[in-house]
Amino acid sequence: GEYASKSPMVEGRDYFVDELLLDYRDKLVEPVSMPAEAPLFIMYSSGTTGRPKGCQHSTGGYLSYVAGTSKYYQDIHPEDTYWCVADIGWITGHSYIVYGPLALGTTSVMYEGVPTYPDPGRPWRIAERLGVNIFHTAPTTIRMLRKLGPDEPKKYDYHFKHMTTVGEPIEPD
Repeated sequence: GEYASKSPMVEGRDYFVDELLLDYRDKLVEPVSMPAEAPLFIMYSSGTTGRPKGCQHSTGGYLSYVAGTSKYYQDIHPEDTYWCVADIGWITGHSYIVYGPLALGTTSVMYEGVPTYPDPGRPWRIAERLGVNIFHTAPTTIRMLRKLGPDEPKKYDYHFKHMTTVGEPIEPD
């Protein structure tokens, strides 16, 4: 694996996902049925109104919501390569990097770090290399990418079927 962080890898704790995939690529994991109200995960709020609060999400309701919004609002299909450029620790990233695409059997791009490090071409290079055809992000990220200018995206051969956003309206310009 390739590692850019200055933090040391700890043997037995830290793994490169590409190395793990070599061992598990052909393994079948049988799904386990769960009651609709079974807890799926706890996501902590950002604490803007005091201390962070844990919000428990149920299996059935949450998965129905993210599968539905992924399919009907974002038009994601199993043959797509979908990329949600968000923090996986926030509900948007959690929902649309992991659960929405997984529920629909869609390839979901995951990456480490920020979209523009080590250089402003990173998001477009990832999109080109992995064949991303649906790009989902927040208007904040779009504003950040726009500040870098229009020349960088033109250097890459990527083909988005469409882009979707979440969280706030996009400025008309």
